[in-house]
Amino acid sequence: MNSATVLIVEDEDGIRELMRLFLVKKGYKIIEAEDGYEAMDVLSKENPDLILLDIEMPGMSGLELCEKIRIRTKTPILFVSYRKELAYKIQGLEVGGDDYITKPFDFTELEARVKAILRRNGWKSGEEDKLSILKFGDLHIHVDSRELYVKGKPVKLYHKEFQLLLLMAQTPNRVWTAEQLYDQVWGYYSEGDVQTVKVHISNLRRKVENDPATPRYIQTVRGFGYKFMN
Repeated sequence: MNSATVLIVEDEDGIRELMRLFLVKKGYKIIEAEDGYEAMDVLSKENPDLILLDIEMPGMSGLELCEKIRIRTKTPILFVSYRKELAYKIQGLEVGGDDYITKPFDFTELEARVKAILRRNGWKSGEEDKLSILKFGDLHIHVDSRELYVKGKPVKLYHKEFQLLLLMAQTPNRVWTAEQLYDQVWGYYSEGDVQTVKVHISNLRRKVENDPATPRYIQTVRGFGYKFMN
C-alpha cells in the first residue's frame, strides 16, 4: 500500500514520539525534526506530503518556519499548538497553514485532519482508492463524485450536508462535539455557531434515516455530541 510521508516538527520529545508511533501504526512514513533549523535541513533533502508543525519552539517559531517553507514549497501544513486563542489560529492560517489543532488532542481527530488535508491536496493511497465508495447497509456514499445513494436511489445533499456526512462517515463510531464539527466543515473564519450543525444534522437525518426520530446512522451522544454508527 502506498503511504504518505509526514514530517513532524516538534521540540517536545514525548509528544513527537507519541505522534510518530500513532502515525506509523496507521501506515504513514515519518520524518522527524526537533526544531525549525533541523526542519529546514530535512526539507532540503526530503519532500514530505504533509508537515505537522508545532508553533512554540526555541530558536525559530513554527509561524516563522511556515513563512520560510511557503517561499519554497506548497506542502500542506497542520499546526499543532497549546495555544487555543482564536488569534493564534487565524495567524497560523494567514502565514500559510492549512489547518490548526490544539494540544492535548484526540489522536483520532489528528488522523481525521491529516486525511482531510491530504485528500484536499489530491493525495490518495491504494487503500483510499478502494474506499472511494463508503458502504453502510443501504447507505452508499460516493466520495469522488460527491453523491449519496439510499436504498439504491440518489439523494440530493447540499454541499455542507455532504461534507458533514462524509467527515463523520470516514471516522465511524467517533464522537464529535458540535464545535469540532463546525470547525471542520465551516472553518474558523465562518460567521455562525453550533446551532448551524444541529440544523444540518436534523436535515441529514430526514434524508438518510428510515426513521429520523430513532436514527440508525447519525446518533446523538447525550452530553457530548454526535457519532456516525457503522
